[in-house]
Amino acid sequence: MSRSEIEKIQLERLKKMVKYCMDNIPFYNKRLTEAGVTDDKIKCLDDIKYIPYTTKADIRDTYPFGLFGQPMKNIVRIHASSGTTGKPTVVGYTQNDLDMWSDCMARLVVAAGASSDDIVQIAFGYGLFTGALGLHYGLEKIGATVVPTSSGNTEKQIMLMQDFQTTALVSTPSYAQYIGEMAREMGVLDKMNLKLGLFGSEGCTEEMRAQIEKTLGLFATDNYGMSELMGPGVSGECRERVGLHINEDHFIAEIIDPETGEVLPKGETGELVITTLSKECMPMLRYRTKDITRINYDPCKCGRTFARMDKTKGRTDDMLKIRGVNVFPSQVESVLMAFDEIAPHYQLVVTRKDFADRLEVKVELADDGLLENFANLEDLQKRIHHNLKTVLGIDTKVSLVEHKSLERFQGKAKRIIDLRNEK
Repeated sequence: MSRSEIEKIQLERLKKMVKYCMDNIPFYNKRLTEAGVTDDKIKCLDDIKYIPYTTKADIRDTYPFGLFGQPMKNIVRIHASSGTTGKPTVVGYTQNDLDMWSDCMARLVVAAGASSDDIVQIAFGYGLFTGALGLHYGLEKIGATVVPTSSGNTEKQIMLMQDFQTTALVSTPSYAQYIGEMAREMGVLDKMNLKLGLFGSEGCTEEMRAQIEKTLGLFATDNYGMSELMGPGVSGECRERVGLHINEDHFIAEIIDPETGEVLPKGETGELVITTLSKECMPMLRYRTKDITRINYDPCKCGRTFARMDKTKGRTDDMLKIRGVNVFPSQVESVLMAFDEIAPHYQLVVTRKDFADRLEVKVELADDGLLENFANLEDLQKRIHHNLKTVLGIDTKVSLVEHKSLERFQGKAKRIIDLRNEK
Protein backbone atom coordinates (compact mmCIF):
# COMPACT_ATOMS: atom_id res chain seq x y z
CA MET A 1 0.00 0.00 0.00
CA SER A 2 1.04 3.58 -0.56
CA ARG A 3 1.60 5.87 2.44
CA SER A 4 -1.71 7.64 1.72
CA GLU A 5 -3.57 4.31 1.64
CA ILE A 6 -1.99 3.23 4.92
CA GLU A 7 -2.88 6.53 6.58
CA LYS A 8 -6.46 6.34 5.29
CA ILE A 9 -6.92 2.96 6.99
CA GLN A 10 -5.27 4.27 10.16
CA LEU A 11 -7.57 7.32 10.32
CA GLU A 12 -10.73 5.24 9.83
CA ARG A 13 -9.67 2.78 12.52
CA LEU A 14 -8.52 5.51 14.91
CA LYS A 15 -11.92 7.22 14.79
CA LYS A 16 -13.65 3.89 15.44
CA MET A 17 -11.24 3.10 18.27
CA VAL A 18 -11.86 6.44 20.01
CA LYS A 19 -15.62 5.82 19.86
CA TYR A 20 -15.16 2.22 21.01
CA CYS A 21 -13.12 3.33 24.02
CA MET A 22 -15.69 6.03 24.88
CA ASP A 23 -18.55 3.52 24.71
CA ASN A 24 -16.95 0.52 26.43
CA ILE A 25 -14.22 1.58 28.87
CA PRO A 26 -15.16 3.96 31.73
CA PHE A 27 -11.49 4.90 32.27
CA TYR A 28 -11.17 6.16 28.69
CA ASN A 29 -14.63 7.73 28.70
CA LYS A 30 -13.56 9.91 31.63
CA ARG A 31 -10.09 10.62 30.23
CA LEU A 32 -11.34 11.54 26.75
CA THR A 33 -14.28 13.57 28.04
CA GLU A 34 -11.97 15.63 30.25
CA ALA A 35 -9.74 16.25 27.22
CA GLY A 36 -12.71 17.20 25.03
CA VAL A 37 -11.97 14.41 22.54
CA THR A 38 -14.62 12.54 20.56
CA ASP A 39 -14.34 10.55 17.36
CA ASP A 40 -15.73 13.56 15.48
CA LYS A 41 -12.78 15.66 16.64
CA ILE A 42 -10.37 13.27 14.88
CA LYS A 43 -10.45 14.65 11.32
CA CYS A 44 -6.86 13.80 10.34
CA LEU A 45 -4.09 11.65 11.80
CA ASP A 46 -2.37 14.68 13.33
CA ASP A 47 -5.45 15.11 15.55
CA ILE A 48 -4.24 12.14 17.55
CA LYS A 49 -2.28 14.78 19.51
CA TYR A 50 -5.50 15.73 21.32
CA ILE A 51 -5.75 12.28 22.90
CA PRO A 52 -4.05 12.06 26.34
CA TYR A 53 -1.23 9.57 26.83
CA THR A 54 -1.77 6.22 28.55
CA THR A 55 0.97 4.93 30.87
CA LYS A 56 1.83 1.75 32.71
CA ALA A 57 0.70 3.49 35.91
CA ASP A 58 -2.82 3.73 34.40
CA ILE A 59 -2.85 -0.04 33.87
CA ARG A 60 -1.72 -0.68 37.42
CA ASP A 61 -4.18 1.83 38.85
CA THR A 62 -7.05 0.01 37.13
CA TYR A 63 -5.79 -3.47 38.13
CA PRO A 64 -6.84 -6.09 37.27
CA PHE A 65 -9.55 -5.63 34.61
CA GLY A 66 -10.38 -1.91 34.69
CA LEU A 67 -9.17 -1.27 31.14
CA PHE A 68 -11.04 -4.19 29.59
CA GLY A 69 -13.51 -3.22 26.89
CA GLN A 70 -15.38 -6.53 26.90
CA PRO A 71 -17.20 -8.56 29.59
CA MET A 72 -15.27 -11.51 31.00
CA LYS A 73 -17.47 -14.01 29.15
CA ASN A 74 -15.87 -12.74 25.92
CA ILE A 75 -12.29 -12.95 27.24
CA VAL A 76 -10.54 -16.16 26.17
CA ARG A 77 -7.00 -15.46 27.41
CA ILE A 78 -5.25 -13.45 30.12
CA HIS A 79 -1.54 -12.63 30.24
CA ALA A 80 0.39 -10.54 32.74
CA SER A 81 3.83 -9.11 33.41
CA SER A 82 6.03 -10.52 36.17
CA GLY A 83 5.00 -7.78 38.61
CA THR A 84 8.50 -7.54 40.08
CA THR A 85 7.94 -3.89 41.01
CA GLY A 86 4.41 -4.27 42.39
CA LYS A 87 1.15 -5.47 40.92
CA PRO A 88 1.54 -7.04 37.47
CA THR A 89 0.17 -5.38 34.36
CA VAL A 90 -2.73 -7.59 33.29
CA VAL A 91 -3.87 -7.87 29.67
CA GLY A 92 -6.76 -9.78 28.13
CA TYR A 93 -7.71 -11.08 24.68
CA THR A 94 -10.92 -11.87 22.87
CA GLN A 95 -10.82 -14.52 20.16
CA ASN A 96 -10.61 -11.75 17.56
CA ASP A 97 -7.61 -10.34 19.45
CA LEU A 98 -5.85 -13.70 19.32
CA ASP A 99 -6.59 -14.06 15.60
CA MET A 100 -5.18 -10.58 14.93
CA TRP A 101 -2.14 -11.34 17.09
CA SER A 102 -1.32 -14.53 15.21
CA ASP A 103 -1.80 -12.70 11.88
CA CYS A 104 0.65 -9.99 12.93
CA MET A 105 3.20 -12.55 14.06
CA ALA A 106 2.75 -14.64 10.90
CA ARG A 107 3.60 -11.61 8.76
CA LEU A 108 6.74 -10.87 10.73
CA VAL A 109 8.16 -14.40 10.89
CA VAL A 110 7.66 -14.76 7.12
CA ALA A 111 9.40 -11.41 6.58
CA ALA A 112 12.29 -12.75 8.68
CA GLY A 113 12.54 -15.84 6.48
CA ALA A 114 10.50 -18.51 8.31
CA SER A 115 8.33 -20.92 6.31
CA SER A 116 6.28 -24.10 6.60
CA ASP A 117 9.51 -26.06 6.10
CA ASP A 118 10.95 -24.86 9.41
CA ILE A 119 11.15 -26.73 12.69
CA VAL A 120 11.11 -23.98 15.30
CA GLN A 121 12.21 -24.42 18.91
CA ILE A 122 10.61 -21.87 21.24
CA ALA A 123 12.89 -21.31 24.24
CA PHE A 124 10.84 -18.48 25.74
CA GLY A 125 9.15 -19.23 29.05
CA TYR A 126 5.54 -20.31 28.60
CA GLY A 127 2.93 -18.98 31.02
CA LEU A 128 1.72 -15.46 31.74
CA PHE A 129 4.59 -14.03 29.64
CA THR A 130 3.28 -13.14 26.16
CA GLY A 131 6.40 -13.96 24.15
CA ALA A 132 6.19 -17.72 23.78
CA LEU A 133 2.53 -18.06 22.81
CA GLY A 134 2.69 -15.03 20.53
CA LEU A 135 5.41 -16.60 18.38
CA HIS A 136 3.85 -20.06 18.82
CA TYR A 137 0.53 -19.20 17.17
CA GLY A 138 2.09 -17.05 14.45
CA LEU A 139 4.47 -19.83 13.47
CA GLU A 140 1.74 -22.47 13.49
CA LYS A 141 -0.35 -20.20 11.27
CA ILE A 142 2.29 -20.34 8.52
CA GLY A 143 2.55 -24.12 8.88
CA ALA A 144 5.91 -24.29 10.68
CA THR A 145 6.53 -27.17 13.09
CA VAL A 146 6.66 -25.74 16.62
CA VAL A 147 8.66 -27.37 19.43
CA PRO A 148 7.51 -25.64 22.67
CA THR A 149 10.49 -26.46 24.87
CA SER A 150 10.12 -23.32 27.02
CA SER A 151 13.22 -21.84 28.66
CA GLY A 152 15.78 -23.62 30.79
CA ASN A 153 17.21 -27.17 30.80
CA THR A 154 19.77 -26.05 28.26
CA GLU A 155 21.44 -29.44 27.72
CA LYS A 156 18.07 -30.93 26.79
CA GLN A 157 17.39 -27.97 24.49
CA ILE A 158 20.62 -28.73 22.65
CA MET A 159 19.89 -32.46 22.51
CA LEU A 160 16.48 -31.79 20.92
CA MET A 161 18.02 -29.33 18.46
CA GLN A 162 20.30 -32.12 17.27
CA ASP A 163 17.71 -34.89 17.28
CA PHE A 164 14.93 -32.86 15.64
CA GLN A 165 17.32 -30.96 13.36
CA THR A 166 15.71 -27.73 14.55
CA THR A 167 16.11 -24.98 11.92
CA ALA A 168 14.94 -21.90 13.87
CA LEU A 169 15.28 -20.71 17.46
CA VAL A 170 12.98 -18.36 19.37
CA SER A 171 14.59 -16.93 22.53
CA THR A 172 16.14 -13.88 24.09
CA PRO A 173 19.47 -12.93 22.49
CA SER A 174 21.33 -13.56 25.75
CA TYR A 175 19.89 -17.08 26.06
CA ALA A 176 20.74 -17.83 22.42
CA GLN A 177 24.35 -16.90 23.15
CA TYR A 178 24.34 -19.13 26.23
CA ILE A 179 22.95 -22.05 24.20
CA GLY A 180 25.75 -21.53 21.69
CA GLU A 181 28.43 -21.46 24.38
CA MET A 182 27.12 -24.65 25.98
CA ALA A 183 26.82 -26.42 22.61
CA ARG A 184 30.45 -25.52 21.91
CA GLU A 185 31.53 -26.90 25.30
CA MET A 186 29.56 -30.10 24.59
CA GLY A 187 31.31 -30.37 21.22
CA VAL A 188 28.08 -30.54 19.24
CA LEU A 189 27.91 -27.19 17.43
CA ASP A 190 28.62 -28.89 14.10
CA LYS A 191 25.72 -31.30 14.65
CA MET A 192 23.13 -28.52 14.87
CA ASN A 193 21.08 -27.30 11.90
CA LEU A 194 20.01 -23.83 13.04
CA LYS A 195 19.52 -21.33 10.22
CA LEU A 196 17.25 -18.62 11.69
CA GLY A 197 16.99 -16.81 15.01
CA LEU A 198 13.75 -15.01 15.92
CA PHE A 199 14.88 -13.01 18.93
CA GLY A 200 13.08 -10.55 21.17
CA SER A 201 12.12 -9.55 24.72
CA GLU A 202 15.38 -7.67 25.31
CA GLY A 203 17.60 -5.27 23.41
CA CYS A 204 20.39 -6.58 21.22
CA THR A 205 23.07 -4.43 19.61
CA GLU A 206 24.41 -5.19 16.13
CA GLU A 207 27.67 -6.23 17.76
CA MET A 208 25.98 -8.74 20.07
CA ARG A 209 23.94 -10.08 17.15
CA ALA A 210 27.13 -10.66 15.16
CA GLN A 211 28.52 -12.66 18.09
CA ILE A 212 25.40 -14.84 18.25
CA GLU A 213 25.42 -15.42 14.50
CA LYS A 214 29.10 -16.38 14.63
CA THR A 215 28.52 -18.79 17.52
CA LEU A 216 25.36 -20.51 16.26
CA GLY A 217 25.84 -20.08 12.51
CA LEU A 218 22.38 -18.63 11.92
CA PHE A 219 20.70 -15.49 10.55
CA ALA A 220 19.38 -13.49 13.53
CA THR A 221 16.40 -11.13 13.44
CA ASP A 222 14.68 -8.89 15.97
CA ASN A 223 10.99 -8.59 16.68
CA TYR A 224 9.34 -6.06 18.99
CA GLY A 225 6.28 -5.81 21.16
CA MET A 226 5.08 -5.71 24.74
CA SER A 227 2.20 -7.26 26.61
CA GLU A 228 0.42 -3.92 27.07
CA LEU A 229 0.10 -3.56 23.30
CA MET A 230 -0.50 -7.21 22.41
CA GLY A 231 2.79 -9.02 22.93
CA PRO A 232 5.41 -9.60 20.22
CA GLY A 233 4.14 -8.74 16.76
CA VAL A 234 4.06 -4.96 16.79
CA SER A 235 7.10 -4.88 14.51
CA GLY A 236 9.88 -7.06 13.19
CA GLU A 237 12.81 -7.23 10.80
CA CYS A 238 12.74 -8.52 7.24
CA ARG A 239 15.76 -10.12 5.56
CA GLU A 240 17.18 -6.68 4.73
CA ARG A 241 17.49 -5.89 8.47
CA VAL A 242 17.24 -2.13 8.03
CA GLY A 243 14.63 -1.53 10.71
CA LEU A 244 11.62 -3.33 12.16
CA HIS A 245 8.49 -3.16 9.99
CA ILE A 246 5.53 -1.90 12.04
CA ASN A 247 2.15 -3.53 11.40
CA GLU A 248 0.68 -0.10 10.71
CA ASP A 249 -2.85 -1.26 9.91
CA HIS A 250 -3.07 -2.36 13.55
CA PHE A 251 -0.82 0.22 15.24
CA ILE A 252 -0.09 3.93 14.94
CA ALA A 253 3.45 4.83 16.00
CA GLU A 254 4.57 8.28 17.15
CA ILE A 255 7.90 9.59 18.46
CA ILE A 256 7.83 12.08 21.33
CA ASP A 257 10.28 13.97 23.49
CA PRO A 258 10.35 11.85 26.68
CA GLU A 259 10.85 14.94 28.84
CA THR A 260 8.20 17.29 27.42
CA GLY A 261 5.78 14.85 25.76
CA GLU A 262 5.87 16.92 22.56
CA VAL A 263 5.53 15.02 19.28
CA LEU A 264 8.83 15.15 17.39
CA PRO A 265 9.20 15.71 13.63
CA LYS A 266 9.54 12.65 11.39
CA GLY A 267 13.03 11.21 11.48
CA GLU A 268 13.82 12.35 15.03
CA THR A 269 14.85 9.95 17.81
CA GLY A 270 12.73 9.83 20.96
CA GLU A 271 10.24 7.77 22.97
CA LEU A 272 7.95 5.44 21.04
CA VAL A 273 4.21 5.91 21.57
CA ILE A 274 1.79 3.31 20.20
CA THR A 275 -1.99 3.41 19.64
CA THR A 276 -3.71 0.08 18.96
CA LEU A 277 -6.28 0.18 16.16
CA SER A 278 -8.01 -3.19 16.32
CA LYS A 279 -7.82 -4.62 19.84
CA GLU A 280 -11.16 -5.41 21.48
CA CYS A 281 -10.38 -6.48 25.04
CA MET A 282 -7.77 -3.91 26.00
CA PRO A 283 -7.12 -1.17 23.46
CA MET A 284 -4.38 1.34 24.21
CA LEU A 285 -4.62 5.01 23.19
CA ARG A 286 -1.20 6.65 22.83
CA TYR A 287 0.64 4.25 25.12
CA ARG A 288 4.06 5.50 26.25
CA THR A 289 6.38 2.52 25.77
CA LYS A 290 9.48 4.20 27.29
CA ASP A 291 11.51 2.68 24.43
CA ILE A 292 13.88 5.01 22.56
CA THR A 293 13.88 4.66 18.77
CA ARG A 294 13.37 6.43 15.43
CA ILE A 295 10.86 5.76 12.63
CA ASN A 296 11.73 5.61 8.93
CA TYR A 297 8.80 6.03 6.51
CA ASP A 298 10.71 5.26 3.29
CA PRO A 299 9.72 2.02 1.50
CA CYS A 300 12.07 -0.89 2.22
CA LYS A 301 14.16 -2.72 -0.38
CA CYS A 302 12.12 -5.83 0.44
CA GLY A 303 9.06 -4.16 -1.11
CA ARG A 304 7.12 -3.63 2.12
CA THR A 305 5.83 -0.09 2.58
CA PHE A 306 5.02 -0.15 6.30
CA ALA A 307 7.17 2.25 8.31
CA ARG A 308 10.22 0.82 10.06
CA MET A 309 11.46 1.54 13.57
CA ASP A 310 15.15 1.36 14.45
CA LYS A 311 16.30 -1.26 16.91
CA THR A 312 15.53 0.33 20.26
CA LYS A 313 18.45 2.28 21.68
CA GLY A 314 17.29 1.60 25.22
CA ARG A 315 14.50 2.51 27.60
CA THR A 316 13.99 5.77 29.40
CA ASP A 317 13.78 3.79 32.65
CA ASP A 318 16.98 1.82 31.81
CA MET A 319 18.94 4.95 31.02
CA LEU A 320 21.53 5.72 33.66
CA LYS A 321 22.43 9.28 34.51
CA ILE A 322 26.02 9.27 35.72
CA ARG A 323 27.40 12.64 36.77
CA GLY A 324 24.99 14.39 34.41
CA VAL A 325 25.69 12.11 31.45
CA ASN A 326 23.03 9.83 29.96
CA VAL A 327 24.31 6.26 29.57
CA PHE A 328 22.45 3.42 27.83
CA PRO A 329 23.53 -0.22 28.37
CA SER A 330 23.48 -0.64 24.58
CA GLN A 331 26.32 1.90 24.27
CA VAL A 332 28.45 -0.12 26.68
CA GLU A 333 27.58 -3.38 24.89
CA SER A 334 28.63 -1.98 21.51
CA VAL A 335 32.04 -1.05 22.92
CA LEU A 336 32.61 -4.37 24.66
CA MET A 337 31.68 -6.56 21.70
CA ALA A 338 34.60 -5.11 19.73
CA PHE A 339 37.08 -7.00 21.96
CA ASP A 340 37.75 -10.64 21.05
CA GLU A 341 39.36 -11.28 24.43
CA ILE A 342 36.08 -10.88 26.34
CA ALA A 343 32.89 -12.94 26.39
CA PRO A 344 29.50 -11.36 25.54
CA HIS A 345 28.56 -11.15 29.21
CA TYR A 346 28.82 -8.00 31.27
CA GLN A 347 27.30 -6.18 34.23
CA LEU A 348 26.91 -2.50 35.06
CA VAL A 349 27.19 -1.70 38.76
CA VAL A 350 26.20 1.82 39.83
CA THR A 351 27.22 3.12 43.25
CA ARG A 352 27.38 6.49 44.97
CA LYS A 353 30.37 7.75 46.95
CA ASP A 354 30.87 11.25 48.32
CA PHE A 355 27.63 12.35 46.63
CA ALA A 356 28.97 11.33 43.20
CA ASP A 357 27.68 8.45 41.07
CA ARG A 358 30.20 5.88 39.91
CA LEU A 359 29.86 3.25 37.18
CA GLU A 360 31.72 -0.05 37.29
CA VAL A 361 31.67 -2.23 34.17
CA LYS A 362 32.29 -5.89 34.99
CA VAL A 363 33.53 -7.74 31.93
CA GLU A 364 33.92 -11.49 31.63
CA LEU A 365 37.04 -12.89 29.99
CA ALA A 366 36.54 -15.22 27.03
CA ASP A 367 39.31 -17.51 28.27
CA ASP A 368 40.75 -17.92 31.76
CA GLY A 369 44.14 -18.47 30.13
CA LEU A 370 44.31 -14.69 29.87
CA LEU A 371 44.68 -14.54 33.66
CA GLU A 372 48.20 -15.94 33.36
CA ASN A 373 49.63 -12.79 31.75
CA PHE A 374 49.19 -9.73 33.95
CA ALA A 375 50.68 -7.35 31.39
CA ASN A 376 48.15 -8.44 28.73
CA LEU A 377 45.30 -8.15 31.24
CA GLU A 378 46.37 -4.65 32.20
CA ASP A 379 46.62 -3.65 28.54
CA LEU A 380 43.14 -5.07 27.80
CA GLN A 381 41.67 -3.22 30.77
CA LYS A 382 43.22 0.07 29.64
CA ARG A 383 41.93 -0.35 26.06
CA ILE A 384 38.39 -1.09 27.25
CA HIS A 385 38.53 1.86 29.66
CA HIS A 386 39.74 4.19 26.89
CA ASN A 387 37.02 3.12 24.43
CA LEU A 388 34.28 3.42 27.04
CA LYS A 389 35.44 6.90 27.99
CA THR A 390 35.53 7.92 24.32
CA VAL A 391 31.95 6.74 23.70
CA LEU A 392 30.31 7.60 27.04
CA GLY A 393 32.24 10.75 27.89
CA ILE A 394 32.79 9.68 31.51
CA ASP A 395 35.31 7.66 33.50
CA THR A 396 34.32 4.12 34.38
CA LYS A 397 35.93 1.44 36.49
CA VAL A 398 36.59 -1.64 34.35
CA SER A 399 36.78 -4.95 36.21
CA LEU A 400 37.86 -8.10 34.34
CA VAL A 401 36.33 -11.22 35.89
CA GLU A 402 36.85 -14.93 35.34
CA HIS A 403 35.19 -16.77 32.46
CA LYS A 404 31.67 -18.04 33.34
CA SER A 405 31.61 -16.07 36.62
CA LEU A 406 28.74 -13.72 35.64
CA GLU A 407 25.16 -14.92 35.80
CA ARG A 408 23.57 -16.44 32.66
CA PHE A 409 19.93 -15.69 31.88
CA GLN A 410 17.24 -17.87 30.33
CA GLY A 411 14.82 -14.95 30.10
CA LYS A 412 15.56 -11.25 30.01
CA ALA A 413 19.14 -10.46 30.95
CA LYS A 414 19.59 -8.20 33.96
CA ARG A 415 22.60 -6.06 33.14
CA ILE A 416 22.23 -3.21 35.67
CA ILE A 417 22.79 -3.41 39.42
CA ASP A 418 21.95 -0.05 40.96
CA LEU A 419 23.29 0.24 44.50
CA ARG A 420 22.99 4.02 44.83
CA ASN A 421 20.24 3.84 47.42
CA GLU A 422 21.87 1.16 49.54
CA LYS A 423 23.71 2.13 52.68
